[in-house]
Amino acid sequence: MERIKRGDLVEVTAGRDAADARREGKKLQGTVHRLIPGYRIDRRHRRIRRDQNRDRVVVQGVNLIIKHQRRTGDVRTQTGRIEREASVHISNVMLVCPSCKEATRVAFRVYEDGSKARHCRRCDEAID
Repeated sequence: MERIKRGDLVEVTAGRDAADARREGKKLQGTVHRLIPGYRIDRRHRRIRRDQNRDRVVVQGVNLIIKHQRRTGDVRTQTGRIEREASVHISNVMLVCPSCKEATRVAFRVYEDGSKARHCRRCDEAID
């Protein structure tokens, strides 16, 4: 089970955007659009196993880049300067608890029926 899932509200704690937001006295928060799991790759470019040091997330409105896209053939693609979100390493974001509205670490609880759930470390409430 992942600590951060798609659709979660997260706060960026490190990086260029977080430093700019702190300078302005704001918190940089956004929802997770996509999780990009990291894998170890062998010499033949095959996935061997998961590598959690390479996990990344794409957060709405964070780490914006400009991609210069040119026209390719007859395909109708958007051309010109496209502004989009780039990925951020998963260690640079913290989950925002829906009940206490604070950035928090995530705990896991296993219940007697065998189910597993995420919990907030601050207020000890279930996240999902």
